[in-house]
Amino acid sequence: MMRILNWVFAAALICGASVLTSCKEKQVQQDQENTAEQQVADSVKKVVSAELIRTSQSWDGVELPDYLQGRPELVAVKYEFPAGQKLGWHHHPVMNYGILVQGELTIIGQDGKEKVVHEGEAVVEMVNTIHHGENRGTKPVILYMFYLSQKDLPLAVQHPEIPLE
Repeated sequence: MMRILNWVFAAALICGASVLTSCKEKQVQQDQENTAEQQVADSVKKVVSAELIRTSQSWDGVELPDYLQGRPELVAVKYEFPAGQKLGWHHHPVMNYGILVQGELTIIGQDGKEKVVHEGEAVVEMVNTIHHGENRGTKPVILYMFYLSQKDLPLAVQHPEIPLE
């Protein structure tokens, strides 16, 4: 009788160990599947797009000119303006737009129109119209501008003969 009880006990231990091993393997497999699903979900969460601007007008409402003829030259420029800094009067012979990533920039047309560009906003600059910019804020402005130009064309033409007020 004792021998039978030992065999039953041994069989129970083996079955129990088998069940535990099987459960553990299923748990590991489930964890791996959850991790893979979470990685896919995380990668989907990271891809976000938001159209910042789509227009055929500059910030003052004037229609942009037709594209230049010939081979384009695309130019990207990062500008940093200290607090209180004023840019001189200038105009752009080519189309350009930008995204303000820090601070606040005020653009003033020669006609007195003003546009305040806030952090995170996109702006389309005036073309062939004299204007200037000012950082009236307390922190530096960081602005990325993108120009549709051609080789040897200036991005801006300065007008030092016009005094800043």
